[in-house]
Amino acid sequence: MTRSIIVDYELPAPPAKVWRTLTEPALVAAWLMETDIVPEVGRRFTFRSRPMGDWDGTVQCEVLAVEPHRLLSYSWRGGGGGNRLDSVVTWTLAPTATGTRLHLEHTGFADDHAGYPFMAKGWSDKRDRIAELLAGLA
Repeated sequence: MTRSIIVDYELPAPPAKVWRTLTEPALVAAWLMETDIVPEVGRRFTFRSRPMGDWDGTVQCEVLAVEPHRLLSYSWRGGGGGNRLDSVVTWTLAPTATGTRLHLEHTGFADDHAGYPFMAKGWSDKRDRIAELLAGLA
């Protein structure tokens, strides 16, 4: 059995602007982790952060699906020891009257994965950081 993290963010910016925060490396680094992401199906990229515990601070990814300004999906492989994670992150963007609904689904967590609560809280906490970043974009 596996479980998923599902989070919806209501953001006061159009999908094209929100898309940039998901796909431009410098912007992603400002709210998540350093990365060399390129939004092209089949492209491999890495997220890098400070190592913690038995995690070496890297997440290996591959872009699985891209529909500019609408959908971005990538594999997410990382962790250490008994907490390895082989999962998928999918972002869906939908325009609203006031901006964009950004839907996150991070799937593939084993029921007993120790990182699940930490990552669920982490993804939920990202909304304000993304909104602050959007406020500063032209």
